[in-house]
Amino acid sequence: MQPLAGKVALVAGATRAAGRGIAVELGAAGATVYVTGRSTRNRRSEMNRPETIEETAELVDKAGGHGIAVPVDHLDPEQVRALVERIEREQGALHILVNDIWGQHSEPEWDKTVWESDLESGLRLLQLGVNTHVITSHYALPLLIKSPGGLVIEMTDGTNEFNADNYRVSFFYDVAKGAVGRIAFALAHELDKYDATAVLLTPGWLRSEAMLEGFGVREENWRDATERIPHFAISESPSYVGRAVAALAADPDVRRWNGKSTSSGELAKVYDFTDLDGSRPDAWRYIVEVEHAGKPANTTGYR
Repeated sequence: MQPLAGKVALVAGATRAAGRGIAVELGAAGATVYVTGRSTRNRRSEMNRPETIEETAELVDKAGGHGIAVPVDHLDPEQVRALVERIEREQGALHILVNDIWGQHSEPEWDKTVWESDLESGLRLLQLGVNTHVITSHYALPLLIKSPGGLVIEMTDGTNEFNADNYRVSFFYDVAKGAVGRIAFALAHELDKYDATAVLLTPGWLRSEAMLEGFGVREENWRDATERIPHFAISESPSYVGRAVAALAADPDVRRWNGKSTSSGELAKVYDFTDLDGSRPDAWRYIVEVEHAGKPANTTGYR
């Protein structure tokens, strides 16, 4: 079954990690998915990683959808405007917008104050992680609200509840994630009268390409990394949060989530989907109740 057949999605920031997982799972549900980013087969972004939007589009096709790769720098308003005009010209509608663009172009400056942080790098992070979401929403939402039942997913790291009580990595990282949370809140307010829904969504400890590479493992043997990082046992694949987005997009009662902050683990319980290994990791509950509580790694009852 393809519950999203006939639906058009834009996954902004679909080159790798959560964005790629989301694009592929939307494709598996039958959607036409525009996948955007700055990393192409002809040119890498400043992240200097090998993943490309063309690869993501091919994976969408392989999953059963229709992937369309479009190189876009979402900090450039003219490029975003042209993208949305193309979607309207080619498809006539936009039903799902996923703002997954992120700005971590170098190693995070862990636990650094604003005065200790590199200012240029920090401001660049805010531009890439916040301004891109604003610019994309500005141009894409007028098309999205033309069709009833539109869905906007703002991707972040951490639920609102967790981020409200915990300092996240560094000043600039903390501010960026807090800002995206407020973007989702504001969009929910503004979209309410248009029968559209805005949701703030976070994956758990994500087994992104960079994370696996950093830990010296692959998706096939990721559990080997738990010998050095025991709490990595709660991690999840990008497909898991992708299935969360696909489940929201296919829910005829998705309006109940408008303005809410949720996670892949919470939605797995509601919509009865699993990760690739058949488990349901509930990372944010685990982080609070096990990891932050100083308990030894034990995922019993959490996946």
